[in-house]
Amino acid sequence: MVIQTSNERRSDRKRTSRGKIMAILAGGAVLGLGSTATLAAWTDTEWVFGGSGNDAGVGTSSFEVEQNVVAPFATTAFVQDETNPGQALTFGLDALSLTPGDSVYAPVALRTVANSVAGDLTLEPAVPAAGVVVVDAGGNLWNDLTVRVWVSGTAFTCDASTVASASIVQIASGALGTSGGTAAQTLAAASANTQYYCFSVTLPEPINANAAREIAGLQGRTVAPAWEFSAVSS
Repeated sequence: MVIQTSNERRSDRKRTSRGKIMAILAGGAVLGLGSTATLAAWTDTEWVFGGSGNDAGVGTSSFEVEQNVVAPFATTAFVQDETNPGQALTFGLDALSLTPGDSVYAPVALRTVANSVAGDLTLEPAVPAAGVVVVDAGGNLWNDLTVRVWVSGTAFTCDASTVASASIVQIASGALGTSGGTAAQTLAAASANTQYYCFSVTLPEPINANAAREIAGLQGRTVAPAWEFSAVSS
């Protein structure tokens, strides 16, 4: 058994205290060094954007078609009309006084606008023109009329003699309310080409008369067909 004097015990306590203090200081030094390393790290960022100069680099194209119903189709006379009934085709005064066997003709030209992409046009069957008052109870006249439509990439006179030309393509023929285009027509981008159409409406002879639709019952009637050109970009 070892007996320590009071002086030895005080000396041991001092050594123990100094050891604890040194350990704490050492730990603090390590923590301090770690903290200093984090604060001193270099940082940087880099950015890029989808564009060129100050201009945007991501966006959408535009597709828009315009029409002209007045030959010879002046460039400045093309307009956009996207709701039924659209612009009025000029069938002429005789269109309101048809007799069996008569046909009337009206032209229209279509193209893309200046900043448009290319696309295709498809002619839909006629529907009644919205907001136009007609006199055709029971749809008798509507059901008897027939329509024919021709198209060409070159302007032509819309009449009976010209549409007989081999260079003019017929794309519709039949009953007014059910006959649409049998093929689509291509429109180049930015007004680079024009498709020229010629519509013909005919009151056939003999008339498709029956008990509900006698010839006398067709007199004095009016209709207002409207056609939609369905356009899809390409």
